[in-house]
Amino acid sequence: MGFGDFLRRQFRKVIQWETDDKNAIVWKYPLERKEEIMRKSTLVVREGQKAIFINEGKLCDVFGPGTYELSELKNIPVLTALYHWKTAWETPHTADLYFVSTKQFIDNKWGTSNPVMMKDAQFGMVRVRGYGVYSFAIGVPTYAMNELFGSTGGLTVSDVDNYFKKIIVSVLTNSIAESGVSALELAAHYDDISAIALEKMREDFGKMGIEIKGLYIENLSVPEEVEKMIDKRTSVGVMGDAMGGYARMETIGAIRDAARTPGAGGGMASAGIGIGAGLGLGKMFAEGMADVSTTATGTTCPHCGAAVSAGARFCPECGKSVSRATVKCPSCGNDVPEGTKFCPECGASLADKTCPACGKSVPAGTKFCPDCGKKIR
Repeated sequence: MGFGDFLRRQFRKVIQWETDDKNAIVWKYPLERKEEIMRKSTLVVREGQKAIFINEGKLCDVFGPGTYELSELKNIPVLTALYHWKTAWETPHTADLYFVSTKQFIDNKWGTSNPVMMKDAQFGMVRVRGYGVYSFAIGVPTYAMNELFGSTGGLTVSDVDNYFKKIIVSVLTNSIAESGVSALELAAHYDDISAIALEKMREDFGKMGIEIKGLYIENLSVPEEVEKMIDKRTSVGVMGDAMGGYARMETIGAIRDAARTPGAGGGMASAGIGIGAGLGLGKMFAEGMADVSTTATGTTCPHCGAAVSAGARFCPECGKSVSRATVKCPSCGNDVPEGTKFCPECGASLADKTCPACGKSVPAGTKFCPDCGKKIR
């Protein structure tokens, strides 16, 4: 190294970090062994950055956005070769500078590689898959240095993304279980589940100097067979009474399947079988559709069972009111007959819930317990 090169190294330069890499989190200066940090240099820390000074392996200081003249920073023991000519112009002190991006890193994908098991009151153990996005930022640079990047030359989102995803999925699994939300209502509670998970994972990420800014669930899906059961239950709700509606739907399905099955054998035997099947199907159809016909033209008295014409408010036999009280669905606002378990319009559960804090029964749709004031999940 010539004397001119030595002087040029001593009397420059502006130290700063400029990058177009939107996924870069940490960058170490100097990258080359001969790029020393000189007391005549100017340190520029831009908005969205912080700088960490390390001298002889020990933390000196952390600088926020601004411009700093290193010669004026008396509390930083950064010595240069100008003060050590006797050591062949090489400083015996080792100083490093790390630039840390404090911006928010957005649109990072997370997803379940394996199904998450949840216990549902109506369907038992259900496998759930999900995916979404999350965002994070460096909260405490010194914690991040100790736990994530240490003395490495840099850190990018791809270096930590896989590890962060595992933490997120693990916390979400517990949050879904603790929320008490059924498989029927998962889609209506994405925000609630995200809020529970976000609160839990802040402590884990905070220990690494990471601040989770947002967690969003785009989809939580159940297996196809569970989806079919949910669809069938919704269809039953639209038809009215759950058990009666289910029986009617199954009867219609059986008639349709039987009609599509060709008769066995031939001749008069086949004709006889066809006539018998026709009579049986006719009876099945009449019995299965009896309630449907009654619903269309009238109803039955809930007290004595007598037939009541459509629009009648009182039973002609016992004289008691046949009008059923209605309640508002807390999800869609549709008028639903009192006692109905699921809204025939949107499929939301209308069953009362239990307050997790005091154990009191709370009407469906209530957001806060009227006794203790706790939020109902």
